[in-house]
Amino acid sequence: MNANELYQKLDCDFELGKCEDDWVQLDLGEHLTDNFKERQMGLVLDNTDEIEKVYTAVFPSDFVLKTILDKGEKNVLLFTHHPMIWDTKAEGFPFLNIDKELLPKLEERGISLYTLHVPLDKNGKYSTSVNLAKEIGISHDEDFAKYFGVLVGVIGKTKDGTLSELSKRLEGAVGHEVSTLKYGAEDIKDEKIAVVAGGGNDLDIMKELLEKNIKVFVTGISRAIGDYPPAVEFDRLAKENGINVIGATHYSTEKFACIQMMQYFKEQGLVAEFIEDATDMGDIACQQN
Repeated sequence: MNANELYQKLDCDFELGKCEDDWVQLDLGEHLTDNFKERQMGLVLDNTDEIEKVYTAVFPSDFVLKTILDKGEKNVLLFTHHPMIWDTKAEGFPFLNIDKELLPKLEERGISLYTLHVPLDKNGKYSTSVNLAKEIGISHDEDFAKYFGVLVGVIGKTKDGTLSELSKRLEGAVGHEVSTLKYGAEDIKDEKIAVVAGGGNDLDIMKELLEKNIKVFVTGISRAIGDYPPAVEFDRLAKENGINVIGATHYSTEKFACIQMMQYFKEQGLVAEFIEDATDMGDIACQQN
């Protein structure tokens, strides 16, 4: 498929013209497209005119990039949710740039990178919170949680009667232990459940949880990375107001959108494959009983 035609379709279908984002920390030198410098979304690395296969992933990690390079394929698009690599051990800003030693290799092999952060968080068929809620059986009754001017969260109901049951369901979906901060009641059969994939421990989101009297919140990050003060305050307010918080990591709560994106690319007549990566368990807090 012609690469520019695919990029234009992605730009249109995900309404990039109506979204904003901020990745000023991204530094790929001369390899970074003018498109990304201007819009902070979309095409990051422009290395091929034709696309024969698409890989999807949450982050452009070394593992993901080397997996593609090791396959020996050319004229490939890597679609990611983020243009940078999440690392809770990083000093300050918890994102890292792509290894610059890999950039010439990607260029030589015709491997491009296209990323949608806010446009994929924005609620819709392929979005992060919508697909996380769907994966764990939470209905999509209401949108909430404004981020960069768009709604990225879901409020609905679960068939699970207890917090423990919902936590177990989430563990089954993500494939690893989750963090359950039991700050409220165990019985949740009549409660509304709020879902924000990724970094949902945000004070603006907490304000909405309180206004809507939400007592169960499912998100990715439940720990204050680097003792980030707003996240510390989020935890204090959750505990003070009896809001149960279930954290399942940044990566694992957002991967379902990238898995769903395979279907998008297949509908364009392309072969698509999701690359499973490791999750950073440093995202989630210790269990509270």
